[in-house]
Amino acid sequence: MPKNTLKHIGAASKYLVIAAALLVLIGWLLNTPAGFFGKADAIGYAVCHRIGERSFHIGSYQLPLCARCSGMYLGAVTGLVFQSIIGWKRSKIPHWSILALLVVFVAAFGIDGANSYLYLLKQVSPGILPKIPNIYVPNNTLRLLTGSGMGLGMAVMLFPAFNQTVWADGEEKAAIPGWKAFGLLLGIQVLFDLLVLTESPIVLYPLAIISAAGVWLLLTIVYSMVWVMIMGQDNKFTKLRQLWLPLLAGLTIAMIQTAAIDMLRFWLTGTWGGFPLGN
Repeated sequence: MPKNTLKHIGAASKYLVIAAALLVLIGWLLNTPAGFFGKADAIGYAVCHRIGERSFHIGSYQLPLCARCSGMYLGAVTGLVFQSIIGWKRSKIPHWSILALLVVFVAAFGIDGANSYLYLLKQVSPGILPKIPNIYVPNNTLRLLTGSGMGLGMAVMLFPAFNQTVWADGEEKAAIPGWKAFGLLLGIQVLFDLLVLTESPIVLYPLAIISAAGVWLLLTIVYSMVWVMIMGQDNKFTKLRQLWLPLLAGLTIAMIQTAAIDMLRFWLTGTWGGFPLGN
């Protein structure tokens, strides 16, 4: 595509993205449950089953995401922040041995999720799949831990991918430079998980905010990368403030996706609550 054409498209896109962001945000705010935590619930509603028995609670208030999703987005946010502190323009993935452990985390997430879903099916429909036994009785502790492992894996792969896409002066260094750094990250995440398992409101209220915000954060990063590639701006940026338009475009698309799923799910179920499927 000619450079002049790209410039015109780029100039027009600024106003279109800003207008779209405002319209989508206003529409979403007006058509989702009232209150700060009502909005957090609406974000979780778009990506999580929100079954009550599989979620943490503060009194009668159920967190926006189930235990597994809460762990996943907490792990993702922790991993992204940790890598940003180490070196926010590092663009290489970790050593293969660290990736191998992350594969184990992903496998644990899949196994625990499958076992939990099988348990749910048998709870809802007694007698179904009698020849396929559950490996163990699922619980929220395992959901949180396996979710956190999955979240760390997502962050470790997404962070360098984003840096490879946007920066003109990215550092050719691993975002997680070695086992010492990865061990520290893992220790921090385990500490966070142990704090969550106390189920103290002091911990769960921040978890509600972080996990819900993590949904939009991850989607914004992914869609920002897509926007940059579509606009032919790969490796054109040197400062964070230059990324305001791709990031706003990514956030706008994330909000559109969230709103669309919210509308569809509410139309199908007629409730902002979780799926009424029991334990």
